[in-house]
Amino acid sequence: MNKVVTGIILLNMGGPDSLDDVRPFLYNLFSDRDIIPLGPPFLQKPIAWFIAKKRAPKSMAAYEKIGGGSPLKRITSEQAKALETVLAEHGDYLVTFGMRYWHPYSEDSLEKLVNEGAQRVIALTLYPHYSKATTGSSLNRLRKAHKKNFSHIPLLEIPHWQDQPDYVQAVADNIISGIKGFNGEQTTVVYSAHSLPVSFIEAGDPYVDHTKLTIAAIEKITGIKGNLCYQSRSGPVEWLEPSTPDMLKKLAKEGVKNILMVPISFVSDHIETIYEIDMLYKEQAEALGMNLQPCNSLNCQEKFIEGLKKLILEKEQDF
Repeated sequence: MNKVVTGIILLNMGGPDSLDDVRPFLYNLFSDRDIIPLGPPFLQKPIAWFIAKKRAPKSMAAYEKIGGGSPLKRITSEQAKALETVLAEHGDYLVTFGMRYWHPYSEDSLEKLVNEGAQRVIALTLYPHYSKATTGSSLNRLRKAHKKNFSHIPLLEIPHWQDQPDYVQAVADNIISGIKGFNGEQTTVVYSAHSLPVSFIEAGDPYVDHTKLTIAAIEKITGIKGNLCYQSRSGPVEWLEPSTPDMLKKLAKEGVKNILMVPISFVSDHIETIYEIDMLYKEQAEALGMNLQPCNSLNCQEKFIEGLKKLILEKEQDF
């Protein structure tokens, strides 16, 4: 009896590999109307080109400070290899990854899986909390490629997993470990999630609800209540509140001295953790008289990879 080969695509945002890639990466990002509609559709790309040109120098300076490019491709590749390893005892699996705004794009990864013998495919988002701007956009791109070239291959999707027990436990373990680093001093936990325009939530996007479900599940384990705020806003629209910088100012006024900042909507280290949290917010906290330490990201943490494996094995029953 022939074994069925299941292909897995881990979906992520992507990031520039080098400083030369920053401007075209930003152009790809701002060309996506799922993230932000820039005027009428026919003006989206010209406006995206202008914004990318304007923002590239500032973004390049940030990427230069973290080594000259994003580590996201390397880390996502390592996550794919780790997942393929733990799945091996359960059957025949090929695991790869596809990015939304930079190479390798999801359509190329889908083609690669089919060419290597995958007879069915599961798309697993690496965003635990669903938003149309992240998972929604990534799935739209993948679906178009699937419909156009590979509609004969069954495709299943795992669009969110905000309360997957192993994922929750992995974050809780990192928080407990991070708290110990303060040597018994009173410490405030701050959950920093990527911000979204308020209009998305008003239109029914479940991102905030999913994030709060994750935090509630974590707090059941840690017994520590935290504060939720939102980072990485850009553009002249109304964003989710409170912002992470505003949260730091508020806590400083309340007399907080130690902060453990948890990157709650990110499962891999990238510009938002290495630069924004580890550098910008750490420096802001220090200027406000506080000691801010970043909580470890999940990356290839064993418990986290185990959770991804269970998501795949459960979804596979739907074929």
